[in-house]
Amino acid sequence: MKNNGKKASITVFLALILSLLLSLICTSIQSVRMASSRMQILNSMDIGLYSLFGQYDRKLLEDYELLALDGSMGGGRLNLAEICNNLESYMKPVLSQNGRKLKLKQSGLTGYSLLTDHNGEVFYQQIVQYMRDTLGSQGVQLLLNRMSERERKTQEADKNANTAESGDTVENYDSAMDKAAQESKNAQETPKGEFSTGQGNNSVVQPPSAVKNPITVIKRIMKMGVLELVLPLGKGISGKEINTGTLLSGREQQKGMDMPDGTTAENSYTASILFQQYLLDHLGNYTDPSTCGLAYQMEYIYGGRDNDMDNLKSVAAKLLFIREGVNFACLMADTGKRAQAEALATAIAAGFLVPPAAVVIETALILCWAFAESVLDVRELFAGGRIPLVKTSDQWQISLVNLSELMSGLDTFRRSDDSGMSYEDYLQVLILTVPKGKKVLRSMDMIENSIRSQGRPHFCLDSCIVALEAFADVNAENRKDFQVIRQYAYE
Repeated sequence: MKNNGKKASITVFLALILSLLLSLICTSIQSVRMASSRMQILNSMDIGLYSLFGQYDRKLLEDYELLALDGSMGGGRLNLAEICNNLESYMKPVLSQNGRKLKLKQSGLTGYSLLTDHNGEVFYQQIVQYMRDTLGSQGVQLLLNRMSERERKTQEADKNANTAESGDTVENYDSAMDKAAQESKNAQETPKGEFSTGQGNNSVVQPPSAVKNPITVIKRIMKMGVLELVLPLGKGISGKEINTGTLLSGREQQKGMDMPDGTTAENSYTASILFQQYLLDHLGNYTDPSTCGLAYQMEYIYGGRDNDMDNLKSVAAKLLFIREGVNFACLMADTGKRAQAEALATAIAAGFLVPPAAVVIETALILCWAFAESVLDVRELFAGGRIPLVKTSDQWQISLVNLSELMSGLDTFRRSDDSGMSYEDYLQVLILTVPKGKKVLRSMDMIENSIRSQGRPHFCLDSCIVALEAFADVNAENRKDFQVIRQYAYE
């Protein structure tokens, strides 16, 4: 009996131990089930976000290398409720796997970033990163070297053009001649009938026919429309117009919800050059017009007008102005051409019998010569040719003696130079002068307008999502509620 009593006490002890072990095992199993459920919930959220962002806008990617989700789901305005429903539709099949009793109670968005946020900085940086990846470090450096040199020379040309224009020598030619004639008259007695210094715009008598004075001819040409002068015969002008009030720059933009990782502005010179190159590669211009939206999209980036003609006119006028500056500087540095201008000026002054006017006439001649050469330059650019940014004497197209024949020789005097810059090259340099904010906004206008013209009239770039943070509350096994938060972004 004593031994039996001992055996009974051991059995009770073991039973107690086993109950504890069993409780521990059950608790562990339940813990594993909860951990497994939590992992399944996390997976469902990840898969839901991956699937949601897998619906990126195909047109943006194919045509513009931009990754973004159309958050309007085709409606034009952000539809956050539909985005949540879409996310849940991808999560629920994952939650129902493996026989788990996982019930999605609610979901929502705690943050999202739009392509147009921060004045288009998100859009800008995605493009810059794409260009870095595409060109590589060596390609980026080559592009920088080429563009920085062109920009420096163009700025010098712009300065020269402003200096030349500030003199107003051509515009004030008649009054300057009147003044010189009066000075000559006061200096010595002039026989009656040789010249007249009467009052009014026609006070100056023209020199004898033996000496051609091209200044009056060029003055009349300067008053003509710039497109009439520089557009080659047979090449039409697009008449397309847009309603800028409906585009991104003309309406109140939708804004994103701040994400934990904010966007820092990228203002480096390298980024601006890369962005410019992207625009040239993806937007239309006069020599390679777009078939969607405005034809001259690059010209819109520069001019910002609502029609192709006005934008083209603004580019043509600026190109003519820059070429005048370059050509004026070239003439002033060319002793041979300066001597020709001085000789003709002396002859014209002698014909007027006003020797003091020779200096005024010489300066006016140089400006007229630079203008005529610039007309031929820009006309050649619009014809698809190439013009050096800075010319040598041998690359000059029109001679001083042919200056009066400019209009009849618009398409015979001009010629292309393979070592020069094309219209697109000059256009890039012009757009470098446009402030970053305007440049980014106008480029978004053109992309939006282009996609709208292809059968999606309600498309809005400020409805395009590039990053999102979402949460979900899920009940597991009717025991515990889990909340998961996940972020996803296009990179």
